Amino acid sequence: MKIQVFGPGCAKCTQTEKVVREALAESGVQADVVKITDFQEIASFGVFSTPAVAVDGEVKLVGAVPTKNDVLGWLK
Repeated sequence: MKIQVFGPGCAKCTQTEKVVREALAESGVQADVVKITDFQEIASFGVFSTPAVAVDGEVKLVGAVPTKNDVLGWLK
């Protein structure tokens, strides 16, 4: 599984990555977390507001920090 966190490095983007990593640790699911900061690469996913999260290339959330429960739901 691959989880992509999109954002230029703002506080909400950092919080999003933290929530994703906490959810992974809690669930025991193995996944690669990749932080994408390049705006052109972010836009290539159709994301124009950050933070955003994609799981295996499917965008799950745009423009908000997910809750841990959001992420846990995406991991199932």
